Amino acid sequence: MKGKVLIVEDQADYRELLKLHIQDDYQVLEADSAAACKESWRRPTGCRAAGCQTAGRQRPRGPAADHKKRWPETEVIILTGAPNDDQALPWAVEATKRGAFNFLRKGDRFDREKLLTDLKNAVDHKRQNEEAGALRRALETISGTVSPVFQSGAMREVVRTVERIAPSDVAVLITGESGTGKEVIGDLLHAFSPRSKGRIIKINCAALPRELIESELFGSVKGAFTGAHSDREGLFRQAEGGTLFLDEISEMPVDTQSKLLRVLQDQEVRPVGGKTAYKTNCRIVAATNRKPEEAIRDGKLREDLFYRISAISVYLPPLRERREDIMPLANAFLRRFASQANRVINGFTASASERLTGFDWPGNVRQLQNEVQRAVLLCEGDSVDASDLSVMKVRAAGEEPQDTNFTLLEGVERNAIVQMLKETGGNKLETAKRLGIGRQTLYNKIKAYGIEV
Repeated sequence: MKGKVLIVEDQADYRELLKLHIQDDYQVLEADSAAACKESWRRPTGCRAAGCQTAGRQRPRGPAADHKKRWPETEVIILTGAPNDDQALPWAVEATKRGAFNFLRKGDRFDREKLLTDLKNAVDHKRQNEEAGALRRALETISGTVSPVFQSGAMREVVRTVERIAPSDVAVLITGESGTGKEVIGDLLHAFSPRSKGRIIKINCAALPRELIESELFGSVKGAFTGAHSDREGLFRQAEGGTLFLDEISEMPVDTQSKLLRVLQDQEVRPVGGKTAYKTNCRIVAATNRKPEEAIRDGKLREDLFYRISAISVYLPPLRERREDIMPLANAFLRRFASQANRVINGFTASASERLTGFDWPGNVRQLQNEVQRAVLLCEGDSVDASDLSVMKVRAAGEEPQDTNFTLLEGVERNAIVQMLKETGGNKLETAKRLGIGRQTLYNKIKAYGIEV
């Protein structure tokens, strides 16, 4: 996709000359005044989304500097008609202070190749900033801050592994319990890769009905099945040149896994009901909250597909196995949610910290994030206390219970799950339906209560 360049120049002939120089490489917009420049930025087709701005005959205090201040994501190159270097130099210094990417002379000293080079560098710089912004957002999702706050060696090693393998096109399988951040690791792999200029398309294989998942993945042609009223573009097509993230791949129907394996081996996709296939070029990143060996043993994951998608595996340890990360994450989440709620909350009391670090977090980082958000909303003081938390410290063997009401509720819930599992013969899906809870919630509670199925 071509970058956008807005040329601001009051002389029509010079504006046209600049356009001729760059129109083969960039999408060019024009403005003949400061007012027209501002108006072009308000339009959806203006330059806010991408590109650079060249401003002819503009002093640094003109519209170019103003737009850099209002839209800092856009790079500005200033072209001046100053007659000599003595007059041009003060403008260049001032323009640089105000954030201009570069400063060029017009007239006899105008250098076309220098302009093209500066435009290319400016557009590349902007794209790198956008990619870095996406990466910062991904890191913020998993760690609560724009810089990883992990204290554990295990998570630091995960990040180092991602940095090493991201530049390649090798398929990656991310494993770990729900809530550990598998999707965010997929975002990091994409953001660090050469495919970051393309799209990352995500699908939760457990969320789609069996009869629709093949159409969603591979696409379909009109009339291929009931309700197929038009051709459908599949996710492989949408992820062309980018990354396709297959979440909960062990929940994909086995026959669909067989067709997916064929696609990965041949690099060709045949839409459902179609007679011809098309070549595909996207990186596959898959994730599962099951242990792969157990999923293969239970017939949930084809062994040959597992070997195809797991050239490299990344394991995310649960939060209970890296307790040194709990408080750094909790404090990072606290700062974020307190700021969003316009609250001044200084941190956690000693009892609250003990409660947080003593809990096993069956829902992992996601559960911790939700707990901190809840505490921010309920906290009445300037620090989060243990009474503001809904979780309880896990008792060591032989330790007396600290909260009788919680223990009774815990016991009732555990007994209800055990009884329902007996009635359904250990069928977790049916158990979850009868209890009126989500399947993943049931898995988390089974693990948290140590229930043998």
